[in-house]
Amino acid sequence: MTLPLGVDYPTAWARRGWSRAIRHFVLSVGIIPWTKRSTTLSVTGEENIPTDGPVIFAPNHTSHLDTPVMLAAIGPRRSQTVVAAAADTFYMSARKARWTTLLFNTIPIERHRINRKSAEQAVELVKEGWSIVIYPEGGRTPTGQLREFKGGAAFMAEKTGVTVVPVFIDGIGKWRSEQAKAPMYTSQPSRRRSHVSVTFGPALRPTDDTNVRRLNAQIEQAVLDLARRVTAQPELEIERD
Repeated sequence: MTLPLGVDYPTAWARRGWSRAIRHFVLSVGIIPWTKRSTTLSVTGEENIPTDGPVIFAPNHTSHLDTPVMLAAIGPRRSQTVVAAAADTFYMSARKARWTTLLFNTIPIERHRINRKSAEQAVELVKEGWSIVIYPEGGRTPTGQLREFKGGAAFMAEKTGVTVVPVFIDGIGKWRSEQAKAPMYTSQPSRRRSHVSVTFGPALRPTDDTNVRRLNAQIEQAVLDLARRVTAQPELEIERD
């Protein structure tokens, strides 16, 4: 049977026992140790992650390798975490869709706008107790700077009442530069070993009067504040279209 591609690709099989066992083994024995050896990964702000219930992680996005770094940084919680992946990048061929879904527990999402089907799937998974990693910029930065945030993370938080944890990943563009998009990284040779840091900011909790637009602006500002602090560049701003 030929499975549909794009946002219609089915992913429930990746959250079943046999798939979870394979993923746990591959991540624990292969991908996570390799990531830590290759990046000298440092993680700060873990105390900002709620210990109970699901969490919406909202990191900046520089490289395809952001996802394994995030999964390494959140530790055991990754076993109950899904990752929102661009449907037009990872779900346009059956082979890529299958392996991406299995290895990283991804779900396809429309990144240029809120697609009802993909948005509802993400919301239902969060309501079922799954944490989610979603990149609010909608794709890897093409310039190396933070880009204007789209409303996916805020939308899910408003619909579910689940806490959003802003995240800033620094240094990843210099590691395996071909996995980045910005010329400032791709023009440089990849490094076999590089320092990468992941910083979790204070959690943002939706309230009864939460407005998606306002919450999205708060998430964006929180990640920008982390970027300014981590990079010691207080002049940083969000690039807007």
